[in-house]
Amino acid sequence: MRADWTEEPHAIAPLLAPRSVAIVGASSDPGRIGGRPVHYYRQAGFAGAVYPINPNRDEVQGYRAYPTIDSVPGPIDLAVIAIPAVQVAASIEQCARKGAKAAVVFSAGFAEIGPQGAALQHEVLAVGSRCGVRLLGPNCLGLFNARLGHFATFSSFPESGLPVPGRVGLVTQSGAYGTHVLMQARARRIGVNIWVSTGNEVDLDVAALIEALANDADTDVIACYLEGVRHAPTLLSALGAAHAARKPVILMKVGRSAVGAEAAASHTASLAGSDAVFDAAVRSYGVERVETTERFLDLTYAASRARLPRGNRLGIITISGGAGVLMADAAEAEGLEVPPLPVAAQRQLLAANPLGSPRNPVDVTGQALNNVDLIRQHVAAIVDDTTYDCVVGFFTAWPTVSTLGPKLQAALREGTKGRAERPMALVILAPPEIAQTYEADGFLVFEDPSRAIGALGGMFRLSVRLHAQPRRAAPARAPLAGFLPQRPLSEVEAKQLLSQAGIGVLPERLVGSAEAARDAAATLGCPVAMKIVSSEIAHKTEIGAVVLDVASPEAAAAAFVQLIAALARAAPQARAEGVLVSPMVKDGVEIILAAKNDAIFGPVTMVGIGGIFVEVLKDVVLRVGAVEADEARQMLKELKGYALLAGARGRPAADLDATADAIAAFSAYALANAGRFESMEINPLLVRPRGHGVVALDAWIVPARPCGGQTPNQNDIGRR
Repeated sequence: MRADWTEEPHAIAPLLAPRSVAIVGASSDPGRIGGRPVHYYRQAGFAGAVYPINPNRDEVQGYRAYPTIDSVPGPIDLAVIAIPAVQVAASIEQCARKGAKAAVVFSAGFAEIGPQGAALQHEVLAVGSRCGVRLLGPNCLGLFNARLGHFATFSSFPESGLPVPGRVGLVTQSGAYGTHVLMQARARRIGVNIWVSTGNEVDLDVAALIEALANDADTDVIACYLEGVRHAPTLLSALGAAHAARKPVILMKVGRSAVGAEAAASHTASLAGSDAVFDAAVRSYGVERVETTERFLDLTYAASRARLPRGNRLGIITISGGAGVLMADAAEAEGLEVPPLPVAAQRQLLAANPLGSPRNPVDVTGQALNNVDLIRQHVAAIVDDTTYDCVVGFFTAWPTVSTLGPKLQAALREGTKGRAERPMALVILAPPEIAQTYEADGFLVFEDPSRAIGALGGMFRLSVRLHAQPRRAAPARAPLAGFLPQRPLSEVEAKQLLSQAGIGVLPERLVGSAEAARDAAATLGCPVAMKIVSSEIAHKTEIGAVVLDVASPEAAAAAFVQLIAALARAAPQARAEGVLVSPMVKDGVEIILAAKNDAIFGPVTMVGIGGIFVEVLKDVVLRVGAVEADEARQMLKELKGYALLAGARGRPAADLDATADAIAAFSAYALANAGRFESMEINPLLVRPRGHGVVALDAWIVPARPCGGQTPNQNDIGRR
């Protein structure tokens, strides 16, 4: 976002790059909420006009003050509002008359306090919409654009110094946590030029700011702290804009646990949604999600200072064999390969250092104390080899040793001079003033080897995702089976609907007597499988409501009596439609195919290995929206148990084409019925050998509950 935002129009440019700012509720006390932005604008040397609005002062912290907004002599681009909540709407309208196109609302007392505050918030939004004023907040800590000295915030962060220059944009839904991250980022020498805290997000949300940063020529890396998603399509569109601009997005999304999700919703008035679904939705947009503040900062630091690696091959140089092993172990966990140096290079290094280990990790050993030039030779051997996409070196506290540090730094400079650009990390213990000199030479600096490897692994994943084509959700298709009825459905009805939608089913008979069971078994051919059919019984195997491998028609009649008795014992109040008799089919791999209506992202398709063991194996893959056959094949390949489908240990390969077609048809049916069901499940879907297709052995559809009902948690899928 350029300083003169009229040259580069953007919907929220007046927010991020204003030429004039009015501070409504400005205070002469630089420690008060209304006084801090005034102080920061002067401290940062903001070149635009600053208009403090205070009816009781002629001057505020060296700026001329004005009693009302109308008395301001010039136009206003941005209003910063720090007054009681009940006065905010009127103030926004007054600012609009002076030309304001955006407002930062510090004021609290809105939706976060309950219905009365929510009504005030709605009024503020209505006024902003009518007057054409984009709103940040309310109940937010504001923002800064350090390039312009624009500090519309009452955060305590600038009190201890202005941000380190850089090219990182940071968006946080929490103002206080955002301040915490900013303090740590400055200590890590991460250059955050733009920071925005979004507060209650009455208008502008995280997605709007991500999109703005994606279009900002001076932002290379986008970091985001997220508690909830207000509107999923907008967020995915913004992430798509960042992906198109080849800008890494490093995301910390809290609310993984049930308690965390509940806390996030109450804190931000946003809906957290299912965590697994969120991961599936954002992964294909170049996003790397992290779980801790430490990893958030490590990856933001690395991505903002070095090019992303071309691949996952890591070269390790160390003065400690133990540290080399530790980093090799960490590399495997991060998906990084540690290939050996070519044999010729190993021989060359071994000739120079017979006591070393030149394979990879390359251990120079303590011999480097006697001959520091060994460091140069070993580093040069690694970076000269195009095998390696990134490099890490372990040198502990050597940089702080007066007789050794300068020689080490010179050796590293010479060893990497003129070599191909790639991320090169150093694990060293050194004070900031020394660490900065290594950073100036182009190295990433970490104190902990595992953290260095973690950052390189994250950079590799970012590189893969940014260079891949972003996912394009398949369009909705008209359901062949029509729309789901809004009532409980039996297994038979569910299978009929799914069969019409393109899912294979077996020829089956629903019977109501032992004699009918005998006839059905004789017609279908034994062995058969038999089970109770009831929309009120989900876990049939747990109550003995399933009998397999029924060998003869007479045995089928006896099994009918057995099943009715089991139902009477376990669920005497349950209504049963009868007993389903099906051909007994065994040859194949059981998978689960399911869908749920996520509260945020809508219909989500899940594929997993295991059938009835899916909860034990937890080997599942998710996709949001409809899935075409090509992507369905990719989902299958992402399963840890894919080898079972591909034909492991002499087993016949499964019919993957038919499976992919079934997944595509199922997801299309789910999308066409968005909002009409809570969950749909085929479990198991038997994937038969190549050329024999797939067949749904059991199915379960839960229609949507009436308004006020709760959407089931993601963990509900897979329990049939």
